[in-house]
Amino acid sequence: MILSCQNISKAFNEQPVLSHVSFHIEDYEKAAIVGINGAGKTTLLRIIVGESSADEGIVTLSRGKTLGYLAQNQDVDSENTIYDELLLVKSDVIAMEEKIRDTERSMKHASGRELDLLMESYTRLTHSFEMADGYAYKSEITGVLKGLGFEEQEFSKKIATLSGGQKTRLALGRLLLQKPDLIILDEPTNHLDLNSIAWLETYLLNYKGAVLIVSHDRYFLDKIAGKIIEIDQTKATSFTGNYSDYAVKKEQLRSAALNAYLKQQQEIRHQEEVIEKLKSFNREKSIKRAESREKMLNKIEVLEKPTTARTDIHMKLIPRKISGNDVLHVEGLSKSFGEQTLFACLDMNLKRGEHVAIIGDNGTGKTTILKIINGILDADKGTITLGANVHIGYYDQEHHVLHMDKTLFDEISDTYPYLTNTEIRNTLAAFLFTGDDVYKKIENISGGERGRISLAKLMLSESNFLILDEPTNHLDITSKEILEDALNAYEGTVLYVSHDRYFINRTASRILDLSGQKLTGYLGNYDYYLEKKENAAAPLKSTLYTKEDTASETRLDWQAKKEQQAKVRKKKNDLKKCEDSIALLEKQLADIESEMLLPEVATNVAKLQELTGQQENLNETLSQLYEQWETLAED
Repeated sequence: MILSCQNISKAFNEQPVLSHVSFHIEDYEKAAIVGINGAGKTTLLRIIVGESSADEGIVTLSRGKTLGYLAQNQDVDSENTIYDELLLVKSDVIAMEEKIRDTERSMKHASGRELDLLMESYTRLTHSFEMADGYAYKSEITGVLKGLGFEEQEFSKKIATLSGGQKTRLALGRLLLQKPDLIILDEPTNHLDLNSIAWLETYLLNYKGAVLIVSHDRYFLDKIAGKIIEIDQTKATSFTGNYSDYAVKKEQLRSAALNAYLKQQQEIRHQEEVIEKLKSFNREKSIKRAESREKMLNKIEVLEKPTTARTDIHMKLIPRKISGNDVLHVEGLSKSFGEQTLFACLDMNLKRGEHVAIIGDNGTGKTTILKIINGILDADKGTITLGANVHIGYYDQEHHVLHMDKTLFDEISDTYPYLTNTEIRNTLAAFLFTGDDVYKKIENISGGERGRISLAKLMLSESNFLILDEPTNHLDITSKEILEDALNAYEGTVLYVSHDRYFINRTASRILDLSGQKLTGYLGNYDYYLEKKENAAAPLKSTLYTKEDTASETRLDWQAKKEQQAKVRKKKNDLKKCEDSIALLEKQLADIESEMLLPEVATNVAKLQELTGQQENLNETLSQLYEQWETLAED
């Protein structure tokens, strides 16, 4: 065991955040802490690393073990370049390398006993250098930087010129190179693109140490975690397995706990009714029996009502009117900033009802495409045509659609003046803004809260074409699932940019991969896209590149639909034939029964035996047809 947390408790302003939280991490174990926003996950990490103190409880790190911590945001303050900053991590190895070179130079001019001593020292140094992977430290630094999304030409950049996200990636690289016995990461995927996240997954899976992660990235947790520690209502519960395993077990436990709670509540109400009835008899024996029942009832340990899954936010997206079948046509779209070309000659078509995800590395122009379509940026070249009755609803990850100087209430009421005060408050309450919260200014709320108010505006917009830029950023897992369900039930068209692979898997019917200044289309979700990439198969072309590609995909869609329609027709025909056969047999059985009631047949033993035999055969066949019908009806 490398880490033990025993009975950790923490409160802020007498409001408990953590109550007697206990768990442990074994050597080389990969574990994750999950919970809704505000559950106390980051607070727990800060207590573990000593940045905050617990009100009670003990954190124990095994003797001689080292710990490394990456907070959500890093302000790396240094005059170094990116590469030089990571070289500092290897200062011991570099010093050893310099000492080896000095020893080599000294050996050239030494002899006798002095040479023997230098040779012994040289052997020790080279062995230590080799054990510290000294011969590979430069390639290791380069590999980590490239893995985290830094291009080689960026290695010489000064740290002072980097963005907040780049500084966080640099801090992560520095931590990985330090190789502590326990790595603790708070939302490590926030500033990484899909390729960098995949690289980090592989790195952590092969890491020769323990890892403890806080993350809302369910796909990442499925890949990495072998244990899930859930913080719920200030308590901690450990589950073996990855996130998907946890989700199944959690639902089972929640269902069992809710059933136990409801059953107990029913029993309590029943006992109270019996007690009340006994007292109403107003007889000494009845009153004593009532008092006895009351004592027993008071001794019951009343169960807490379990938290109901996914009821925090209530979201329903309903288009005001149906658009035409052709929603968006993009042709020859190009955009550059200075000498940097983001993309050139992009073509794209979206049909009504499609849910399309644009993926790609950071800086390739995904958000720029959305901004051009939405009219926020101008394209250098190309045309964008919206179909008939298309009404856009835009979700901007930078929340430019929000007015920072307005209150939450005014943001909704000014955009939708026809809403009553009660309707506005109900909408805000559905996104967890209640009481005086509605009078907070948007400039004073967190990124996650700005995301929720943007989603509230989107829900009210009644748009039939949603354009979403990183809609799951700052959302906890519960809120993501609610948004996923809302999008899956949405009858309009969706085009979005996201690096949340779990979200893409649940909501996308088509993937557009932006790389090399071009778009490549894949019919299917993220797992399908990965499968095609990994198999190095030629990607299934979507409505991109050229008109020939568009025609090709249309033919494939048409063929797939025709095949599906043929299958459906066959099943319907089989079901109809089965129903007709059943009706025929039932009529034959009715005729036999009528014939058996005739006087001339009722007295004819031979005829009755013959009819009875026919009846048994028909009933057996009919039974088989009923089973066949049930199977077909279910399909």
